[in-house]
Amino acid sequence: MSRRGWLLFIAMSVIWGTPYLLIRVAVRELSPATLVFARTLPAAILLIPLAAHRGHLRPLLRYWRWIVLYTAVELALPWLFLSEAEQRLTSSTAGLLIATVPLIAVVLYRVVSPTTERITRRRFLGLIIGFAGVAALVGIDLRGTDLVAVAEIAVPAVGYSIGPLIISRRLSGLPSLGVVSASVALTAIVYAPVALTHLPRHVSFEVVAAVAGLAFVCTALAFLVFFALIAEVGPARSTVITYLNPAVAVLLGVVLLGESFTVGIAVGFPLILVGSVLATGSPTPAVVDEVVADPPTP
Repeated sequence: MSRRGWLLFIAMSVIWGTPYLLIRVAVRELSPATLVFARTLPAAILLIPLAAHRGHLRPLLRYWRWIVLYTAVELALPWLFLSEAEQRLTSSTAGLLIATVPLIAVVLYRVVSPTTERITRRRFLGLIIGFAGVAALVGIDLRGTDLVAVAEIAVPAVGYSIGPLIISRRLSGLPSLGVVSASVALTAIVYAPVALTHLPRHVSFEVVAAVAGLAFVCTALAFLVFFALIAEVGPARSTVITYLNPAVAVLLGVVLLGESFTVGIAVGFPLILVGSVLATGSPTPAVVDEVVADPPTP
């Protein structure tokens, strides 16, 4: 891999491992709905003109129903429930629970395409190890874990698994920048009425900085960098960032927010990581396309 490829790879690993920390900071003063609006509006203002200039919006019109469905399962609902959950969960725990997306995807794709997606022994072992990691993460830290918040994390985890499937089956011929721009804009529009009527009286500089980071870095810039990464190193290698993001989330949570590095994290994280690698190893071409089309975007 070239030097530029490594720089893009490291940048994406950090960028998409950071949102959990920023969300945790932002929900101290903003409601989840307001936060979703605040992070999508600036991103839409940046991305929509760029997509329009490149002619990436017009092709979407024929597929508007699928664009709306994709927006709901990949952005609108996941970002709301993730923000809700992080009002009570640490950013480290949230990041690790989202790391189960590859495991859920393997099961989901098997249900949707039973004739093409086989659960091999390796994948089955990966699923067992990965979900054992989730059980360890939640079970060992049970006293300090809000189980309702854990259940809320299931919404983005499942949504992030369904989103790529929609891209692969219904939107694969459309420009990625156009789909992302439209989805971000639609999310901002949907949440505008609630967000604008629930604005806080005072917002600290820390929260403003967190929202700006989510909007400009973790949303707008992230997709541009990811597209450049795919062009530089190819689609298969680019998906490896999904295994590094949780480690970044844990590191940032412990170092910057003073979150505890618990026994549950120490035991659960390696199991989730190993399980994900085994469960998604040697995928069929269909699965590669689905993962590449749209990795989890916290």
